[in-house]
Amino acid sequence: MYILLAILAFGILIFVHELGHFLTAKACGVKVTEFALGMGPQILHRQGKETLYSLRALPIGGFCAMEGEEGPSEDPRAFANQSVGRRLLILCAGSAMNFLLGLVLVLILYSGAQGFSSPVIQDFFPDCPYEGTLQAGDEIWSVNGKRIYFTANFSEFAAEDRDGDLDLVIRRDGKKLRLDGYHMVPVEYVKEDGTTELKYGIYFGVEEATFFSTLKFSYYTCLDFVRMVWQGLAQLFSGRASMADMTGVVGIVDIINEAGQSAPTVSQGLENILYLVAFIAVNLSVMNMLPIPALDGGHVLTLLLSRLIEAVTGKKPDPRIEGYIHYIGLMLLLLLMAVILFNDVTRILRR
Repeated sequence: MYILLAILAFGILIFVHELGHFLTAKACGVKVTEFALGMGPQILHRQGKETLYSLRALPIGGFCAMEGEEGPSEDPRAFANQSVGRRLLILCAGSAMNFLLGLVLVLILYSGAQGFSSPVIQDFFPDCPYEGTLQAGDEIWSVNGKRIYFTANFSEFAAEDRDGDLDLVIRRDGKKLRLDGYHMVPVEYVKEDGTTELKYGIYFGVEEATFFSTLKFSYYTCLDFVRMVWQGLAQLFSGRASMADMTGVVGIVDIINEAGQSAPTVSQGLENILYLVAFIAVNLSVMNMLPIPALDGGHVLTLLLSRLIEAVTGKKPDPRIEGYIHYIGLMLLLLLMAVILFNDVTRILRR
């Protein structure tokens, strides 16, 4: 059941992404020749007034084909004949819809919450060394330049700093205050059973769940997802992570299945899956905007570069060059997907 849900979730993610391109293109008056879910041979199709709607055999993607998208066209409604602003809007709409979907899913998850962990200081442990400099009511805004959305963010980012000299930004009485190089490390506290534990000695508050606070913390969660994606990319390019750590469609389906199977109840399994799908939706919104040929971000980059070259030289670049760039990028992307697929299958078989 969870595998089927995972496959269905991918279909929804793809559909929502392409729907963003489709609706924005229609709103901008661009002629859409085909709106397809899936790749490969057609299974079902229906011809609309000007758009062919199709379902294709392979559930690995989808597309929104627009007139003049791949080359010059005489049609005034062609994508290539639209203003730069309209084309940028259409290109970014798919990722925006994925982010919006992730936000909606998190909202659903948080709909039953009673409160949210807030990085606002409520009180201090007895003899806390930071009381005085920090005060009850202070909100920890950022640590070493990283925005703090939840209490867990503070512990995570503070622990990353080995010497404990933190650059803090706190918000007090509506104003932001900087504490650069503020030495802050966990202190030993004695528990009721006589053992000790390392704590910062701060009690953080809980913000009551209202409509607006639920919306705020849902948005914060999605921003935290975005940060996690960037951290993963940074680890990949710095060498702290390798190609073997990357996961594709098969691996993600397996992870979603495991998350569902490992939950003690079906309802908790569904919640786990919903959380993962929300993260994947936001992940896709970020990854699709990377300036890589064949991705939406690559199209945005080549569009802006073309406008820049035209402004400097007075001549439009040959559109075939852009086509070649994206074709090569697509081939390399497919090769990468094949390598990741092999890694996913190998990892599953070795378990």
